[in-house]
Amino acid sequence: MPASPTITVQIVTYNSADDIEDCLRAVQQQTYPVEKVLVIDNVSHDLTVERVQQVMEQEGGQRIELIRNSVNTGFAPAHNQGMRLTHSDYVLVLNPDVQLAPTYIERLVQSIQPHPKLGAATGRLLLKSSLDTIDSTGIVMKGTWRAFDRGMGEPANLWEKSGEVFGVSGAAALYKREMINKIEVGGEFFDEDFFAYKEDVDVAWRASLLGWKAFYCADALAYHERGWKPGSRRAQPLFIRRYSYINRYKMIYKNLTGSRWLKHLPGLLAYELASNGYMLLREPGVLGSWKTFFKTLPKLREKRREIREKMDTSV
Repeated sequence: MPASPTITVQIVTYNSADDIEDCLRAVQQQTYPVEKVLVIDNVSHDLTVERVQQVMEQEGGQRIELIRNSVNTGFAPAHNQGMRLTHSDYVLVLNPDVQLAPTYIERLVQSIQPHPKLGAATGRLLLKSSLDTIDSTGIVMKGTWRAFDRGMGEPANLWEKSGEVFGVSGAAALYKREMINKIEVGGEFFDEDFFAYKEDVDVAWRASLLGWKAFYCADALAYHERGWKPGSRRAQPLFIRRYSYINRYKMIYKNLTGSRWLKHLPGLLAYELASNGYMLLREPGVLGSWKTFFKTLPKLREKRREIREKMDTSV
C-alpha cells in the first residue's frame, strides 16, 4: 500500500435532506485528502438530491459524484455498487446523519495503515443530541450471537482507550480495499440479501473468520444523529423490524462454525424462547420475515460454502 493511500467516501441517501449538507461539509473539511465522494441516492422523495447538487455547485463538483438509482436497492447493495465503481485503497462507508470531526479520516488511516491484518476502523461516535454520550465505539458480539454498539449510552470519557474490537459500525466505517476484495462472497462485500440492518455485523464476523481485525481509535470523533433510539422499537416501521430480526438468523446460518457454540446452547435456547415468544404475542408480523429466509436459503447455503472454502485457504 502506498505511503499516502487514497480514500473514497461513500454515502447512501434516502430522504436525507435534513442531514446531507452538514455531512458533506464535514467531509470537505477533512485534514486527510479525499479522492472522491460518492453519494448514491435510493430514490429520495424529499430535497436530498437538490441539496447534494447545491453542494456540488458550490465546490465546483470536482470530487462529489451523485448517482441516482431508479429503485431503492437498500443500504447493502448501494454500498456494494459504490465499491465496484472505485479503486481507492480505503473506502469510508458513511451515514448521511453523521458529521465527522476534521481529523476523523486521518486518525483512522494512521491507526491501521501500518498493520497488514487491520482491515477496518472506526472512531468514537457520539450522539449529536448529547455530545458527552457514546453512540458507538465498535461492535460487540454476545454469546447468543446478538450484536450491540459498544458503549452506547455511556459517558464518552469512559471510552478514551483505543484498541481492537470485534467489528465497526457501518455508520462511519473505514474499510481497507484489500480486505474488501479478500472477504467478498459471491462478489458482494455487504450481503445484498440483507438489504439493510446487521450487514456491518455480518461483515465483521466474516472478516474475523478470515483472519482480519478491526480497530477502535478513540481520538477520531464523529457525531451521529441516529434515526431511532433504543427502546423505540414499536415506533419503527414493520419492514425495519423484519430486516433487523431475520438478518440475525441469516448471519448465524452463514458464519457459525465448529462446535464451540455448544457451550452457549442453554443461554441461546433461553433467549430464543423468550424473544420469539414475545414476537408471537406482541409483534407477530415480524415473524413473517421467515418467508424471506427460506426463499433465500439456497443462496445463503452457497455463501456459507464459499466462506468455508475461504477459511480453508486462509489458514
